[in-house]
Formats: sequence, structure tokens, C-alpha cells
Amino acid sequence: MFKIGDITLKNRVVLAPMAGVCNAAFRLTVKEFGAGLVCAEMVSDKAILYNNAKTMGMLYIDEREKPLSLQIFGGEKETLVEAARFVDKNTTADIIDINMGCPVPKITKCDAGAKWLLDPNKIYEMVSAVVDAVDKPVTVKMRMGWDEDHIYAIENARAVERAGGKAVALHGRTRVQMYEGKANWDIIKEVKQSVNIPVIGNGDVQTPQDAKRMLEETGVDGVMIGRAALGNPWMIYRTVKFLETGELIAEPQVREKMDVCMLHLDRLVSLKGENVAVREMRKHAAWYLKGVRGNAKVRNEINQCNTQHELITLLQNFVEEVEAKQQNGAQVV
Repeated sequence: MFKIGDITLKNRVVLAPMAGVCNAAFRLTVKEFGAGLVCAEMVSDKAILYNNAKTMGMLYIDEREKPLSLQIFGGEKETLVEAARFVDKNTTADIIDINMGCPVPKITKCDAGAKWLLDPNKIYEMVSAVVDAVDKPVTVKMRMGWDEDHIYAIENARAVERAGGKAVALHGRTRVQMYEGKANWDIIKEVKQSVNIPVIGNGDVQTPQDAKRMLEETGVDGVMIGRAALGNPWMIYRTVKFLETGELIAEPQVREKMDVCMLHLDRLVSLKGENVAVREMRKHAAWYLKGVRGNAKVRNEINQCNTQHELITLLQNFVEEVEAKQQNGAQVV
């Protein structure tokens, strides 16, 4: 358990804000597997101010998800502050997070996301302006630096703290690395030792054992899990349990995986309508199927699905096939 400002998290496991993934349907599913905090996918400050319909939909929060962190991005102080003010007054988010980690060129060329990492003074100026404008706690998600020659993680984290930020989540990769190579946990440890606000470590936490090792090696207050939770909310549950009790709970059976996949689909249909939800769910279904032997054919078929009924039928038939093979003594998974 730890606190971000006046918000208490019941454990140290945090779902990372992943673009194109972390909508309310996915977040609620992960929350039910025990995450201490879930983070929404990043939202553009200007899109909020333009009252863009799709963006307004991204601000939807199911009360069962809370506590929840809502992430905004932008490169200009005035629009970032106005967007933060809107989120503060018009959503039930518990925390406002500022994105300083997104490595994608269309974001960085607007002076947003990871572009901030090159200038601790800008970080101080922008974060302090947002902190002054809102009542909710303000946090920052950042990478360790732009490239190997520009690693200002300590200076940047100190700037966030000085500006009144209540926590920093640090991904131990540079912008240039994108999602490749190995995350540097040493820099996460150095940042934790350099500030007094909570630090959440991110990068290469793929198993419950990784999470424990990160906490022990870096001293961080929490661990942030991103890609390892895709199609695998059990990673969250297993990590929480492992940190609390030392018990390593077994991986789920294929039926359990597909049941949760179908629940996720149902929630996504309620959130976005069948047409959009089924198209979006194709990638999620592939993630849920990852590691299940013999999944290639059904994954190809899923990519042709257009209705909820088709997708559910495919998943149910696949489960029955797998279980029939298991009864016949063939080992699956």
C-alpha cells in the first residue's frame, strides 16, 4: 500500500497507460484482477479543448475502476493547463498524469511526450502550472531520457517534485530505444534515491518474480505493468498475490482465458458499439490466445470476424477443441 497525494492505493501494482488499449473495458477487467491503480490511455490536450467526440468518449470512467489515473499529453503550457482543468472539474479521475514518455514521432514533433525529456526547466514550468490549476494530484510518466547522450532522469524527476508533482513513473528506456533492448533498472534506482515523492518503476516486468526483483533492487514504491498484461490480466493477479504471500499461482486454463476474453468483448461492445468493438477486440483475442498451442488457425479466423456472435462462437469452439484434445491425452498450453 502507498499513497499518491491523498489517494491510497491498496497495493503496489499499477497498470500502465497504453495507447489504443487502456479504455474502460480493459481497465475494469484488469482492476477486477486486483490492480492497485489503473491508468487510462493518453488523451490529447487540444482534442479535449476542441470537444472532440472520440476524445470525450475516452474520458469515460466506470466507478468500479477507481482509483484511476487519467493521462493527458501536450506541448504547450496554455492548452495543457486548460485540458487538465477540464479533467479536474469534469471527470471522476483520481489522479491527473502528464505524458512525458511517448516516443512516437507524431507526438514528439508537437513538442509533447518524450520531447519534454530534453528540458528539465520546461518540465518544472509545465508541471507547476498544471499543479496550480487543479485540485487532483498531478503525476508524470516519463522515460529515462531521449537517447544515451541525453539522460536527465534525475534532473527531470527532481523538477517534477519541485513543481508539486505527487509521483513519477519511470520507464527505464530512452525514447530512441522505443520498446527494444533492455530496460535500465539502475537509473530507476538512482531516481528513487534522488526524490522524496513515490517512484513507480516500469520496464521489463514480465513475471511476478520480475516485479519482486524490481522492488528489491530499485527500492521503488510500485511496479507498473504494461505489455505483460495484454490478454493476461492474470499477470496482475498473480503479481499481487506473489508480492503479498510469496505464493506463485498457476497460469489459467484455456477456458478461463476465453471466458475473460468474452467478458472483455462484452464490455467493449457496451462501450463502443459492436462494429468498432469487434474490430478492436481482434488484437486482444490474439493476446488472450498467446501461448495456447494450436491457436494459429483460430487467430486467422478471428481477423475475419465482424460480429460479436461470430467471435464468441469461434472462441467457444476453440476451447472445446482444446479440451477434447486434453481429454485424449494430448498436452496443450
